[in-house]
Amino acid sequence: MSQVLHTPPPTAAPLPTPAEGDLAALAARHGLSVSGARPTLSEYIRQLWARRHFITAFSTAKLTAQYSQAKLGQVWQVMNPLLNAAVYFFIFGVLLGTKKGVPDYIPFLVTGVFIWTFTQSSILAGTRAISGNLGLVRALHFPRAALPISFCLQQLQQLLFSMAALVVILLCFGVPVSASWLLAIPALVLQFVFNAGVSMVMARLGAKTPDIAQLMPFVLRTWMYVSGVMWSIDHLLSKHNDLPSWVGPVLQANPAAVYIDLMRYALIDSFHSSQLPHHVWAIAAGWALLAGVGGFIYFWKAEETYGRG
Repeated sequence: MSQVLHTPPPTAAPLPTPAEGDLAALAARHGLSVSGARPTLSEYIRQLWARRHFITAFSTAKLTAQYSQAKLGQVWQVMNPLLNAAVYFFIFGVLLGTKKGVPDYIPFLVTGVFIWTFTQSSILAGTRAISGNLGLVRALHFPRAALPISFCLQQLQQLLFSMAALVVILLCFGVPVSASWLLAIPALVLQFVFNAGVSMVMARLGAKTPDIAQLMPFVLRTWMYVSGVMWSIDHLLSKHNDLPSWVGPVLQANPAAVYIDLMRYALIDSFHSSQLPHHVWAIAAGWALLAGVGGFIYFWKAEETYGRG
C-alpha cells in the first residue's frame, strides 16, 4: 500500500507588532485620544468648575439622605456634635478638671467640638470618596476631585446647621453678639480649603489602599487629643513651664488647633488674642494654601487611575 505523505502547510510568519510611535501616529491621524487620560491641570480646573452645580447638588443630596431613615431626621445633624460635647464635658471638664482656669468653658468646648467635627468628618468622608463610590466613578466621566470636594461641602453644610445651635448656646451662657463674629466667615473658608485638600490626599491614598479607611479613626482621635478641643493649649503652656521649648509652637501651629482657636476668638469674648499664636491668620492661610493646592495637584496626578483595577 502506497503511503501519501502530506506536507504541512508553511507556518505563517507572525505579524510585526506596531511600534508605540506608529500607534500614536495612527490615533492622531484619525482624531482618537486615550480614554480616561488625565487632562492638563488648567483643563481639569475648567472641567471641575463646569460641574460645580453637580458638586453642590450631590453634597446636598448626600446630606439629606444621611439621616433619612432616622425618626428624628435632620435633627441628628445638631444632636450628634452636642452629644459628643456633653460626653467630653463630663469626662474632661468634670472628671479631669480641664475646665479650671478656662472662662466660658461650655461655649469654649462646644465651639471646639463643632469645628473639630467638621475637619474629622471631611477627612473620613474623603478617605472613602473614591473607594466607596466605584460604581459612580466607573459609570460616568467627570473630574474625580468633584467627589472629595462635594463630601467636604456636605460637612460644611452640616456645620452650618450646628452653628445655629452654637449661637443659641453662646447667648444662653451670656456671650454677647459682637462684630468679631464676622471673623468666623474667613476662618471657615480657610478651614474648608484645608479640609478639602487633606480629603483629596486621603481620597487618592484610600483609592489605592482601602484599608486606610480602617486606620483613620485612630489617627484622627489622636489628632483630636493634641488639638485643644477639650482643653486650652494656652492654659496648659502657662501651667507647665517645664515642657520642652518645641512643644508650645508645635501645639499652637497644629492646623486643627489654629482653626478651632480662630473660631473661639471670633465668637467668645473671653477668648483673647493673647491666647492665639503669633501671625495666626498667616498660619491659617498657609495651611489652607499648602493643603488645598498641594492636595489638589496630588489628587490630579492620579486622575486616570481611579476606578481601574
